[in-house]
Amino acid sequence: MRKFVIGASAAAALAGGAYAMSSPAEEPAASPWEPRDVVTLENPEWARDAVLYQINTRQFTEEGTFRAAQEELPRLKELGVDVLWLMPIHPIGKENRKGTLGSPYAVQDYYGVNPEFGTKEDLKAFVDAAHAQGFKVILDLVANHTAWDNALRTEHPDWYEKSWDGDFRPTPWWDWSDIVDLDWSKPGVREHVGGAMEYWVREFGIDGYRADVAGYVPLDFWETMRPRLDAIRPVFMLGEVQQTAWHHKAFDATYGWDWHNTSKNVAQGKGNATSFYGYYAENESLWPRQAMRMTYIENHDSNAWEGTMAENYGPALNAMTALSFTGEGLALVHNGMEACNAKRLEFFEKDAIDWSQGEGCDYAALVKELIAFRKANPALENGKWGARMHQVVTDRPQEVLAWARQEEGNKVVGLFNFSGSEVTAKLADGLAAGTYDEFRAADKVTLKAGDSVTLPAWGFRLLSTKGE
Repeated sequence: MRKFVIGASAAAALAGGAYAMSSPAEEPAASPWEPRDVVTLENPEWARDAVLYQINTRQFTEEGTFRAAQEELPRLKELGVDVLWLMPIHPIGKENRKGTLGSPYAVQDYYGVNPEFGTKEDLKAFVDAAHAQGFKVILDLVANHTAWDNALRTEHPDWYEKSWDGDFRPTPWWDWSDIVDLDWSKPGVREHVGGAMEYWVREFGIDGYRADVAGYVPLDFWETMRPRLDAIRPVFMLGEVQQTAWHHKAFDATYGWDWHNTSKNVAQGKGNATSFYGYYAENESLWPRQAMRMTYIENHDSNAWEGTMAENYGPALNAMTALSFTGEGLALVHNGMEACNAKRLEFFEKDAIDWSQGEGCDYAALVKELIAFRKANPALENGKWGARMHQVVTDRPQEVLAWARQEEGNKVVGLFNFSGSEVTAKLADGLAAGTYDEFRAADKVTLKAGDSVTLPAWGFRLLSTKGE
């Protein structure tokens, strides 16, 4: 005979009779198989269709000051950008300095302003003027390391990492001899840098940060700081890192290095249109839906160390720029791009952008029109707000990258010829079917399954409809 053993709580329930019947029913346990969203941060609403603009204050104007940069705000407003990213604003170290003026990423004082750029009052005036014209302003934050002559090195030598022989050290393996690495296991380091982050947001109205080498700083620090900053004002965080976990609780946006490298390789004949498949497949299958991944043509690093946009992209520049603005990704304009800047700007010297290069340069008009096209089509919005890219299949996949993004009646079709010859491609399915307005064209365009489209060498077409 089978024996039954009941626990004490069950026995009490049986013995208690009416008492047991009157106790509230237990809630069923949540299924372990229910999906859960690991992203807990809230992106600021103003990031929905934002386009970034990076300002290297030293090179942006002939004067190289906040005051001179402030005079350029109406021009940037006309261009259509939304978020102004200022490269590091802090005093630059002199010990082991590179070049004449040094790197802005060798920070001497997290609470100070580089006198080369002006005063704290000048910075506040710039931020206030930018806000008045509808911009947001983020600062470049260098948390991983400081200049050798940052006072922290003398006052708190234990806050720094040491080499095998006990000396201060730059970031391992890199040729960053003008800086020394902080030790992020020290609470004092976290409190000092975190306090500075709060200071600029609270006292100057800064709207967030671009975090330099964010992946070299422990993730838990960023996850601690995000709610502390949001408690002051909703912020936007861009991390120089390419890791999904950084989006869960800390960063709105991260770098799309793989996109940037792929786009250059394709432009230089080291790949073809299918080279993008790996990036977009991973973007859809691995990364959180909320992630904004910066798909950039140029920034300060690529311009200084990899080459100008003309060197890197040649005749593919316009098509790659159009993809960066309309595919899934966060678009960036690096100062000087809109003037067709053809120079690698000196990193450690004063080397002002020659804005006269913009005369007769159609690229500024292209960027302006792409921004307007982006803002007119909700399917192209950033992160969770925008629509997924779905592949439009053609019979010329190695030359033609084709996709559609659609949501709530808004549909955008992108057709890109990433080859140096004219291509006629047949649409293999009906995904691209519809009647559209065409970017930079006046006539309506109708596509059906089985139609053929012709694209010139390195050409592109963008089609959109708002639906009925």
